Amino acid sequence: MALFSSLTPVFIAIICVLIGVIMKKTDGEKEKRDTKSKHPSRPWVDEDLKDGTDHPLEEEEGEEEWQGLAENVAHVPFTGERYSEAEMIERSQAFYELLNKRRSVRFLSDEPVPREVIDNVIRTAGTSPSGAHTEPWTFVVVQDPHLKHKIREIVEEEEEINYKKRMGDRWVNDLKRLRTNWIKEYLDTAPYLILIFKQVYGLLPNGKKKTHYYNEISVSIACGILLAALQNAGLYTVTSTPLNCGPQLRVLLQRPANEKLLLLLPVGYPKKDATVPALTRKPLEDIMVFM
Repeated sequence: MALFSSLTPVFIAIICVLIGVIMKKTDGEKEKRDTKSKHPSRPWVDEDLKDGTDHPLEEEEGEEEWQGLAENVAHVPFTGERYSEAEMIERSQAFYELLNKRRSVRFLSDEPVPREVIDNVIRTAGTSPSGAHTEPWTFVVVQDPHLKHKIREIVEEEEEINYKKRMGDRWVNDLKRLRTNWIKEYLDTAPYLILIFKQVYGLLPNGKKKTHYYNEISVSIACGILLAALQNAGLYTVTSTPLNCGPQLRVLLQRPANEKLLLLLPVGYPKKDATVPALTRKPLEDIMVFM
């Protein structure tokens, strides 16, 4: 009995330690659950858009394995256009003035646009340079009204969550000044929607994966050329990056798993009563460093 009495403080101490460990573990697990349940305000993180260049493909692809180009690509003579200094200045100024009129237009008419124009602007985008000439882009053009509406439903559902939970107060307040929200009427009214997918890898004839180097940068350059081509043709758009919509839209449009949505462009003519924010662009001295 005396032995038990002398050991009692030891038992109590051990029990207290065990209770403390259990409570700490429980609190830690609760904190992890709470962290997971919150929507972090990091809108630039979209798993569907991550560039796969830094993630090596399966071991089965050998370093020297054929990637699609001929072993010895033929080189042919090249002669580029050459203008006088006066012509160069005139052309560069005219092109700047054309693109300086480009604006993001959210009020688009349902007036039909010739299909041939769409074909041509996408051909133009396809002239873009790409890593090792892999051309890792797919341009999905949607004209069907039912399909356009399905796209709008998906985008608006996710965008409402983005505005209310994911994006954070600062970004939402910045967008309020531009009078934008999760309602995307232009996805129904624009005669065409162009969805640009980046191919994070290609597929070789033998079924193995083909590396697409710098796929996101390559496709982004193609998107820039596409915007210039649309402006040149007298068509307007707004660059839409529907956060967290990629997987659903990929399934809806029956695109393969190696394609990730990068950009969505509604394309058409502006409505007669269309408005845009009265914005100005940075002057040359603020965007160029000449050394």
